[in-house]
Amino acid sequence: MRENIEERVLKIAAYVLQTGGTVRDAAKEFDVSKSTVHSDLVKRLPKTDAALYKKVKIVLEKNLRERHIRGGEKTRQKYSKMRK
Repeated sequence: MRENIEERVLKIAAYVLQTGGTVRDAAKEFDVSKSTVHSDLVKRLPKTDAALYKKVKIVLEKNLRERHIRGGEKTRQKYSKMRK
């Protein structure tokens, strides 16, 4: 793996652990696509640092379980603003 890609993978993993952020949040923060973030965390991180991957995986699974709640809240806010 190229040095700059490996560095990006570790930075994204650290960001997700520190903030509990979603793949979308990390993509905005690092100015890359959601697909790139997902590939970095799911495919490249286990090869780079398996222990860190296990920690990140817990956060990603939590975000996946809560996704429908965040989506519903955003929709509620959207229509609440439209009514005003």
